[in-house]
Formats: sequence, structure tokens, C-alpha cells
Amino acid sequence: MAAAYVLANTAPGKAGDVRKKIADIPGVKSAHAVTGAYDLIAYIEGGDISELGNTIVSKIQSIDGIAQTMTSVVVELP
Repeated sequence: MAAAYVLANTAPGKAGDVRKKIADIPGVKSAHAVTGAYDLIAYIEGGDISELGNTIVSKIQSIDGIAQTMTSVVVELP
């Protein structure tokens, strides 16, 4: 199994809508609007790093309102 945190910036006023769309993607375990340098943070899981990449590039980054993402792959799972 592989996991990652995806931090995202959105277009102004789009964080709520984008968060809901991210939360509905298979493999996304949680998605939250946050304060700070990013507007949203999501925790995702997949079978391997390739599956994570597909979820991030094909599903999350393609959402209307996403301006930028930064991904941190989890290197130590419980």
C-alpha cells in the first residue's frame, strides 16, 4: 500500500466545492479545508505509487478550481 498527503491551492471562492469533489474520489480517505499556505489537504491511499500518481494527476489536478498541488508521499505507514 502507498499513501500521500496532497495539499492544494484553489481559485478564490472555490475551496468548498473543490473539497467536496476531492472527497468523492475513490482512494481519498479525508479532505479538509485548512488555513495557511494551502487551502485544502487530502489524505489518499492506493495500491502502489503508480496508483497514487494516477489519482493525483488524472483526478485531483483535473478538478476545475485547482490552481496548484503539492504532494508528500508517506514513507512510514503504521
